Amino acid sequence: MSTIDSGLTLLKSAAGRVSAANGWMGNAFKGWMPTGLYARALLIMIVPMVVLQSVVAFVFMERHWNTVTRRLSAAVVQDIAALIDVYKGYPQDKDRDQIRRIAQQRLGLVVDFLPAGDMPPPGPKPFFSLLDQTLSVQLGRQIGRSFWIDTVGRSNLVEIRIQLDDAVMRVFAQRSAAYASNSEIFLFWMVGTSSILLIVAVLFLRNQIKPILRLADAAESFGKGREAPNFRPRGAREVRRAAVAFLEMKSRIERTMEQRTAMLAGVSHDLRTILTRFKLELALIGDSPELEGMRKDVDEMSMMLEDYLAFARGDSGEQSQPTDMAQALEELRSDAERHGHTATVAFHGLPVVTVKPASFKRCLANLVTNAARYGKAIAITGQRDHRYLTVTIDDDGPGIPAHLREEVFKPFLRLDNARNQDEGGTGLGLAIARDIARSHGGDITLGDSPMGGLRASVRIPV
Repeated sequence: MSTIDSGLTLLKSAAGRVSAANGWMGNAFKGWMPTGLYARALLIMIVPMVVLQSVVAFVFMERHWNTVTRRLSAAVVQDIAALIDVYKGYPQDKDRDQIRRIAQQRLGLVVDFLPAGDMPPPGPKPFFSLLDQTLSVQLGRQIGRSFWIDTVGRSNLVEIRIQLDDAVMRVFAQRSAAYASNSEIFLFWMVGTSSILLIVAVLFLRNQIKPILRLADAAESFGKGREAPNFRPRGAREVRRAAVAFLEMKSRIERTMEQRTAMLAGVSHDLRTILTRFKLELALIGDSPELEGMRKDVDEMSMMLEDYLAFARGDSGEQSQPTDMAQALEELRSDAERHGHTATVAFHGLPVVTVKPASFKRCLANLVTNAARYGKAIAITGQRDHRYLTVTIDDDGPGIPAHLREEVFKPFLRLDNARNQDEGGTGLGLAIARDIARSHGGDITLGDSPMGGLRASVRIPV
């Protein structure tokens, strides 16, 4: 059993190392991979095409080009060897006219004879020349005499010199007769057709990606509380199906909000009618200390009703539009100073942001009112970058304990021993503010302020 246990331990250890290596390689590979769908789709198309063409080109160059070149070179060397045999077998042809005629008319070679020993010095060999290598091998194998070749001196001709017993045989052969020269044409057609197909595929793929991008933009706009008026299902069947599902979901959400608003509007009408009747009856009764308390209760009920309806209604019906946030923050500062508080404001970045102006200003006003209720000094700071608008509201009040900073956003929650913007009210101020921020695709967070009190941070995408 100990041997089996040790073997299992080794296997588990090896499997762990393999898994760790696989994870490391996967993470490293993800770092090199593009993140966009368009780039990934192009990569999926280009990589197999390049690999396939590389394999085909290698097989062609290795099997076809090299083989054909070797056979052509061997045929040229065989013709030269036959001419050497004729030269040696017919010494009566002193002027070698017959050899020159046969070589030129029958073999396509230009033959000349030079004095013995007229061999040039060896020239520099080309770095890579299949023809030079093949001719050298065939001359050494079939003729077995001293030779000199020049495959780079003239573009269309190959010069070969062979040392004979009493002379030097010089042969000029066409390069195309010893070398497979159509390989470049094959590569040109392969690369050219692949480039054309790739361009067509890129254009087609871009048209297929556009509906997905439009769907993403529409979903992002809806999440920010904005409309996408020109959006409609387009593209492939799957993309159209996703777009139709998004539009149906958007319609259901909007219909639910409209039904809720209509229901609450009916409730508010009925309750306001009763409260108006109470106020009228109290006014007809007259003035007395007992009735003053009842009037305060009726006023408080009216205020609670308005806050509840505002929370339930949210910012429905208002359209997003470009808004000067620097000016909006300045108005909040003026309101705070008008109520006897010390307030400062600062804004950094481009001030124009697309929001629902009335509802977003109410969100910020609730936070400023909350800060003004429990602090004497208020600092309002806005900052806009290429992604987010961030507004922070600091005060020097008592703050809120860290463990209660999420609880205060719950509707109707009122803190007895801590700060609360709706002290004596309904406890809906922070809930309304967060609901508005989230309808813009953002959120509100609470933290410690450098001024010693509470910091409320509103961040929404631009």
